[in-house]
Amino acid sequence: MTFAKLLTLGGLAAALGTGVPLLAQSGSAAMLGALTKGEWTVRFRDGQPDRKICVRSGQELVQLRHTARNCSRFVVEDAGSQVTVQYTCPSDGYGRTSIRRETAALVQIESQGIAGELPFQLTAEARRTGSCR
Repeated sequence: MTFAKLLTLGGLAAALGTGVPLLAQSGSAAMLGALTKGEWTVRFRDGQPDRKICVRSGQELVQLRHTARNCSRFVVEDAGSQVTVQYTCPSDGYGRTSIRRETAALVQIESQGIAGELPFQLTAEARRTGSCR
């Protein structure tokens, strides 16, 4: 079955109320809100220097390559311990980030996209390391 047919069948099933889940959803990425607030250290697996982030909502971990605040976001998956968010930043690029929660103070991050007209791909571990300064 082709992807286009799957989309058509999924949309039809959703419209008819048959309980077939949609392929994507908009939402709040609730798992991120359950992370422990405070200072987190992001350790990139490619050898980049560690980065400290003050986590207030968990959303700060979604856009590690884009600092713009005017980005639009779409929650693709919000399944208990994992969330995937796709975002677009006007004139700065876009990305897709998956965050998997191991504990409320430890997550695994994978992200890829385009930033400053260049492609990027990253994997990292983020851990709560203290209070925000």
